[in-house]
Amino acid sequence: MASPISANKAELLAIANSVASEKMIDKSIVIEAMEEAIQKAARARFGQENDIRAKLDPVTGDLRLWRVVEVVEEVEDYFKQVDLAQAEKLEPGSQVGDFIVDPLPAMDDLGRIDAQSAKQVIFQKVRDAERERQYEEFKDRAGEVITGVIKSVEFGHVIVNLGRAEGVIRRDQQIPREAARVGERVRALIMKVERNNRGPQIFLSRAHPEFMKKLFAQEVPEIYDGIIEIKAAARDPGSRAKIGVISHDSSIDPVGACVGMKGSRVQAVVQELQGEKIDIIPWSEDTATFVVNALQPATVSRVVLDEDEARIEVVVPDDQLSLAIGRRGQNVRLASQLTDSQIDIMTEEEASEKRSAEFAARSKMFEDELDVDETLSQLLVAEGFVELEEVAYVSLEELATIEGFDEELAEELQSRAQEALERQEAAFREARRELGVDDALAEIPHLTEQMLVVLGKAGIKDLDDLADLATDELIAKRREAPRRRQSADGPPMRRPQRQEDKGGVLGAFGLTEEQGNEIIMAARAHWFDDEEEAAPAATDSVTEEAADAESSQ
Repeated sequence: MASPISANKAELLAIANSVASEKMIDKSIVIEAMEEAIQKAARARFGQENDIRAKLDPVTGDLRLWRVVEVVEEVEDYFKQVDLAQAEKLEPGSQVGDFIVDPLPAMDDLGRIDAQSAKQVIFQKVRDAERERQYEEFKDRAGEVITGVIKSVEFGHVIVNLGRAEGVIRRDQQIPREAARVGERVRALIMKVERNNRGPQIFLSRAHPEFMKKLFAQEVPEIYDGIIEIKAAARDPGSRAKIGVISHDSSIDPVGACVGMKGSRVQAVVQELQGEKIDIIPWSEDTATFVVNALQPATVSRVVLDEDEARIEVVVPDDQLSLAIGRRGQNVRLASQLTDSQIDIMTEEEASEKRSAEFAARSKMFEDELDVDETLSQLLVAEGFVELEEVAYVSLEELATIEGFDEELAEELQSRAQEALERQEAAFREARRELGVDDALAEIPHLTEQMLVVLGKAGIKDLDDLADLATDELIAKRREAPRRRQSADGPPMRRPQRQEDKGGVLGAFGLTEEQGNEIIMAARAHWFDDEEEAAPAATDSVTEEAADAESSQ
């Protein structure tokens, strides 16, 4: 048994209980810290080379100290090893390879340096435990609204005392022009919690749209109960905000419930957000309807959805243009955030001019490529045809149903459209070859001659160049837009997207990730073919050498 150390048992236990209670950590952690501190002090007294252990009984307060030694036949390290003769005195029946305890003499007191060192160990251990407790307490609370007291303002960042921890509201997460005074209570959203050497970093926000949504949930019981849902929110902190709400109970008006009697509910949120004006808008699954609501108070004449580009064109009367855009573009910017789409505002006159220009350009294209008169080309555009692919591969029945068309005319138009596409393909093929792009690339699935021209301009001219690319470098990661028409046969109707949407060399063509993977794997296929050819060649060489050796014998 280890020998007990002379100490005030009651005092040790009292210290452990007091620290555990004050720091709100487990008593066993404090006991462990004390044991580690005693061990460190004992090593300073008896030698750092010793493997010294200490044990403090959490119930009785008994403190015991010993060193651990290994039983060996021949001692090489006198601090950590003993021979059989010495081991027999310490613990009868010991054998070589056993680890036994060697009781240390009692330490009646600790020296000043030893005591200071032990104190530092205890403080560090307790501090680490306190930080871990704080992190565990807050790590799963991201998204909650919490109330604290402003402790200080440092370099524009507000430090908030949360009781058992501290949080920070960075400058960009504060409401502009909001005065932060030390000692005032403040509510904020817990954005995220990170583990840090100096303790948990709790990042707070008063500018995030989610903070406003949580405030409404506190003020509107129907939102808290799930009867009313905030589907979308957008903020210009300290100035204006918009929220889209929907009711899952047809008898409850979502806008009226959020406004409250005489505006009491919404005013409570407005006051918390320092007078931020809030537009409460009924949410709709129909994008066009929701956009019209989101642009209130402006009146909208027409909404044109461009699903290919994820853009929305909104036409407003001339006298509503400034109202729809808002001061410094605020109204349309918030509406764009609310609908998660880019909104382009234009007057009826501008829309008319744009439609006329597009109509004329498309008519001219059909007129030139199909060698038809102006009337026929305009009929195609009026029916919604935009690209040659649509004319070439749409079902013959659909083309023949256009007023003034018959099956014979439809067949002729499709034939001319396919010939025009072949001419374009030939032109791209010629351009591709002039760029020095290998014909082997033309055999890869999903790649058109136009795509090969783009690859050639990017310096990708052979299989190895293409095989070295990752899928992300080749295509854009974006959803595939629905096509305007479904082709009856022939290649898919894929039009280049806008350049700003691309995420890779061929990002403008809207290839899917699956298609991108197939292209890359097809380009790499020759690598594996080369390996398979090399393996039999090596085997044949070994066989020939063996045959030569055998014949020489």
